[in-house]
Amino acid sequence: MQRVTSFLKEVVRELKKVSWPNRKELVNYTAVVLATVAFFTVFFAVVDLGISELIRLVFE
Repeated sequence: MQRVTSFLKEVVRELKKVSWPNRKELVNYTAVVLATVAFFTVFFAVVDLGISELIRLVFE
């Protein structure tokens, strides 16, 4: 039980050292992640469509 208590105290101590983002940073980071996901979604959809059409042309 002593090890568990010690571990939890160390966890709390380490979490106090963490530099948490403020609201503005969090909104900016979220926007960057969403824009990146949207870009890659469109990119892979276009690549998938291109490969599908290429395969369709080859097998016709």
